Amino acid sequence: MTLLLVVLVPFLGALIPPLVIRSGRNTCAAATGGATLLALALLLSHGPAVFSGEVPKAGVDWVPAMGLSLSVFADGLGFFFAAMILVIGLLVIVYARFYLSREDPMGRFFAYLLLFQGSMVGVVLSDNVVLLLVFWEMTSLTSFLLIGFWTKRADARQGARMALVITGGGGLALIAGLLLVAQAAGSYQLTDILARGEMVRASPLYLPALLLVLAGAFTKSAQFPFHFWLPHAMVAPTPVSAYLHSATMVKAGVFLLARLWPVLAGTEAWFLIVAPVGLATMLVGAAIALFRNDLKGLLAYSTVSHLGLMTMLLGLGTPMAAVAAVFHIINHATFKAALFMSAGIVDHEAGTRDIRRLGGLMVLMPVTGTLALLGAAAMAGVPLFNGFLSKEMMLEEAAHTSYLGLDQLFPVLATVAAVFSVAFSARFAIGTFLGPVRHDYPHHPHDPPPGMWLPVAVLVVPVIAIGLFPGPVAGPLVALTAAAVIGGPLPDYHLALWHGITPALVMSLLAFAGGAALMLAYGQADRVRARLPRLDARAMFEATAGTLVFTCRRLLGALHDGALSRYMGVTVATLVAVGGYGFWSATHGAGTRPLLPVNAPALTAFLALVLASGAVLLCHAERLTALILTGVVGVVVALAFLQFSAPDLALTQISVDVVTTILMLLALNLLPKATPREESRATRWRDSTVAGLAGLGVAGLAYAVMTRNGVSISDYYLAQSKPGGGGTNVVNVILVDFRGYDTFAEIIVLGIAALAIYALLNPALKGAAVRRIKAMLPRTESRDVHPLLLVVATRVLLPLSLTVGAYIFLRGHNEPGGGFIAGLVVAIALIMQYIASGYAWAAERMKVDAQSMIGAGVAVAGLTGIAAFAFGRPFLTSTFGYLRWPVVGTFELASALAFDLGVFLTVVGVMLLSLAQLSRVARRIDPSPESREPMDVPLERGASGAAGREG
Repeated sequence: MTLLLVVLVPFLGALIPPLVIRSGRNTCAAATGGATLLALALLLSHGPAVFSGEVPKAGVDWVPAMGLSLSVFADGLGFFFAAMILVIGLLVIVYARFYLSREDPMGRFFAYLLLFQGSMVGVVLSDNVVLLLVFWEMTSLTSFLLIGFWTKRADARQGARMALVITGGGGLALIAGLLLVAQAAGSYQLTDILARGEMVRASPLYLPALLLVLAGAFTKSAQFPFHFWLPHAMVAPTPVSAYLHSATMVKAGVFLLARLWPVLAGTEAWFLIVAPVGLATMLVGAAIALFRNDLKGLLAYSTVSHLGLMTMLLGLGTPMAAVAAVFHIINHATFKAALFMSAGIVDHEAGTRDIRRLGGLMVLMPVTGTLALLGAAAMAGVPLFNGFLSKEMMLEEAAHTSYLGLDQLFPVLATVAAVFSVAFSARFAIGTFLGPVRHDYPHHPHDPPPGMWLPVAVLVVPVIAIGLFPGPVAGPLVALTAAAVIGGPLPDYHLALWHGITPALVMSLLAFAGGAALMLAYGQADRVRARLPRLDARAMFEATAGTLVFTCRRLLGALHDGALSRYMGVTVATLVAVGGYGFWSATHGAGTRPLLPVNAPALTAFLALVLASGAVLLCHAERLTALILTGVVGVVVALAFLQFSAPDLALTQISVDVVTTILMLLALNLLPKATPREESRATRWRDSTVAGLAGLGVAGLAYAVMTRNGVSISDYYLAQSKPGGGGTNVVNVILVDFRGYDTFAEIIVLGIAALAIYALLNPALKGAAVRRIKAMLPRTESRDVHPLLLVVATRVLLPLSLTVGAYIFLRGHNEPGGGFIAGLVVAIALIMQYIASGYAWAAERMKVDAQSMIGAGVAVAGLTGIAAFAFGRPFLTSTFGYLRWPVVGTFELASALAFDLGVFLTVVGVMLLSLAQLSRVARRIDPSPESREPMDVPLERGASGAAGREG
């Protein structure tokens, strides 16, 4: 399970920085680095196994029937990417400690960084498609927080929004694409999918899946034409830029292409789409980078170009190209992170990143200048540095690539891109560090403390080491990673500085010559570039986003005008039309089950139900009358449940009816007595016709189902309730065991609904809302607010009611009852205290507030489900057993009892919170003398958390 901890540790560590920041910035950075170091140590503990050819796996089943699991695996590709993310993350943490100013909220920054780090590690180690998608979307959200970290800057907010929109939109496409891949492979496990590449490529789902997956990968890795979001993300703090754009965020798309290479590559569609997109991105990014004056902007577009290089290599579809792509991923991560940090140092010390205001910094900042020049040499592909080796491999592969019969297309354009790469690298190095010393820097520059340049030095070490000794230093790691990408035997290759006179060497020499010439003629080239038409990607994005927002608002305004009757009418009419089509286009046969005999009580109840339902329609304008009639309907339905041997449902129906009637009466007390009639006669006839047809359709469907034999899951529940769930009350066993997940979701929704009531009614406690309600409801209240008989009766019945509630709760697993019904019974008992004795009296004596009760209920239910993990079972797996006490005898104990307790607490809390808010509003507008006590008391205790002074 240590592999799963590699993913979880950064998430858990994200809780620490905001808590320890008060102990100092060093403590905060140390805690953050400690979490990353722990995750790295756990990962490296699997290193020997990975390098020996094993694939460590770990996981916990989540929903096995749907193929969902929290499973991870570490093959060569995942291990390398996870190690790169954690190692560079550790260096970025050290760098950020000295880069961020005292005004920056460091605790929040490091929390965001660890959340992002955990999301990226989750992406590269996930073995389940759905889990990968979850982490993928989390990278978009957490990168949004990091890019927009300086929230007061408009450009930071805009850059974060742009990144989220582009990568989030691509993520939606990726969700569909990976689900199609899983469908074609017949498994949601990546390890299974990777072994079934031929099956996926032969599937009719291959092409749509490929297009959708590429949309997700291209947007994440800023491939043309989605490249424009990445440079706008440069407004983030430099540690974020160094991390996101060298080893993590933008590499996620490249990782996805490499991960799915054995499944999706090797087809004509893959080559025709991926390779030219990568080539175009490499060329466009390099050309734009040359003319950027902002150091981070230059590096951002250079990142775009290098991402295009990796994508092009993976798109070529050959094993050797995949090896070159892996090698360049390693090299790019080292020199690009070092260069971003160097640019941050320059900005931090000189006060500007504008290359036109820099120059000569080598004299003033010798350490930073030396490290940056070494990184720039690697980026340019200068011999003896790691960038030269992977660039040569790229040019070699491009030289042998023919696209649609054009043999020179890839070699020429790749060489042109290399020309621009040499030129922008030279401009970065010369324009910033070489030349004469200036005297007009915004600040007097000097080398920073070691905490800022040491991470750069650590990154430059492999830049030189790999460049000088590629085989011993990088050979094993490249072979390990490339073997995982290819999914088969490696091609014959050799990492070395010299391979003789090859086409790649000639192309490289042309690139150096062209880059030098371009730098010498930079002024003329810049003037030519200035005269060319320019496309402002930022303006285009804003215009597109604005148009979409305007169109959506107009469309929503036309479709969603607030008329509930219209929404219902369209929905019901659609159901009637679809149901009618299905009915008239199908064949029909007579039912096989005989009808039950109709007795007088049942007929009477049925007529009462029909009359009450019809009366509700006729009297719906009179709200109190309609409420009474719905109560009659509820009672008849409860009797029907009893008739058909469903006492649990009857108890639930009666309890719900009582509670909702009380709450509805409180709510109606705040509304006019009558509903104004707004519909015309024609509208009423139209609605009546649609409703009548829908009713007939539902009645016909019910009749058809009840008069025909069929296989139902109810037989399974009846057979397994006792042996599988340990209870004879099938309804309760279904709720807390067989379908406990549904119940868990329902109590969460119930709690959210109560909190929504709380939030929506709060404005009605003060200001203009109170005045509007008072003006709307002129009335005379009874002076006998708390009738003595009712007060005495409710206080006497309270202990009895609570005892009944406890009894119903404890017997629920084997007899009619359970947590839901018991919660309603207890809620009714408590509500009666409020009704009889007043809100203030009851609230003063209620020691547990309703909000805490809701939270405790959901927590108890959730922890009960999580406890199953400790026994290696899926979430919410229950168990039961039999215990024997000397006096009590043998009795049953089921873990579902704890889950039912959570249901009970949630139901009671929801009812009390709803009642409390309605009561507070009602008392606020009550003109009687008792309501003149102060009402604007915060909800801190009592049944709703309120102070009990509200009388």
